[in-house]
Amino acid sequence: MASRREVRCRCGRRMWVQPDARTVQCSTCHTVTQLYSLVDIARGANRIIHGFQQLLRQHQPQHHEQQQQQMMAQPPPRLLEPLPSPFGKKRAVLCGVNYKGKSYSLKGCISDAKSMRSLLVQQMGFPIDSILMLTEDEASPQRIPTKRNIRKAMRWLVEGNRARDSLVFHFSGHGSQQNDYNGDEIDGQDEALCPLDHETEGKIIDDEINRILVRPLVHGAKLHAVIDACNSGTVLDLPFICRMERNGSYEWEDHRSVRAYKGTDGGAAFCFSACDDDESSGYTPVCFHYIIHHHATKHTYLSVC
Repeated sequence: MASRREVRCRCGRRMWVQPDARTVQCSTCHTVTQLYSLVDIARGANRIIHGFQQLLRQHQPQHHEQQQQQMMAQPPPRLLEPLPSPFGKKRAVLCGVNYKGKSYSLKGCISDAKSMRSLLVQQMGFPIDSILMLTEDEASPQRIPTKRNIRKAMRWLVEGNRARDSLVFHFSGHGSQQNDYNGDEIDGQDEALCPLDHETEGKIIDDEINRILVRPLVHGAKLHAVIDACNSGTVLDLPFICRMERNGSYEWEDHRSVRAYKGTDGGAAFCFSACDDDESSGYTPVCFHYIIHHHATKHTYLSVC
């Protein structure tokens, strides 16, 4: 059994197959699933993972405070300033929500967003004016991480995307689940992100996130999402998910829905999640990219399209 890998049928049944299997027939619904595409996806995803880890190794954690000071020295945005042009080759939306003053407040989410900005600017060559920050510390009302502003920022991120565009979406805050009403979830639950005003305006569910961020991606465009929230394993609703252990082992699952297309318009989407759909993530005072670099978490959840 150890040499086999798990495949999930569209009906939800789990099946174990040989690594070199090309097809498998479900004993419950008799659906025949093609498996050859998973090999190519796994190889491509592994290259992304190794490249991401190599880039993180170049980042020195001891310089974190100095980089934060450099970023904080930037002049505050003007009130009601327009969003930057969405037509740069590299652009990012970074959301950090601490829920200040709430009984469920968090400590490190704004710091996570600032750390991600530092990483993108210092190590990945993103122009700082192509990064849209949404945190409670922002002066502009348009940069507060409300449901309306996060939706607007996600649309801005993918607007007019073209081949060779590199897009990043980061969310650090609360995540949750709610009942799935359109039947496209295997477990009957939609995953959701919780904006600052979710108590009055509601959450942003995975169906909407997929519709805004994933489906518009054209051939040659790439989206990388990093989600540090509870219940976030499939929060982008991507067709395939990979569960990776610290020892290097991994398993792929087919999450394609028969009810709705969840893929892109030819582009590529990758989502790195803090935990599985039924798990909770925890706070640590150490910056997030230091944790990834040193493999301090037990699991990594990668979903791809």
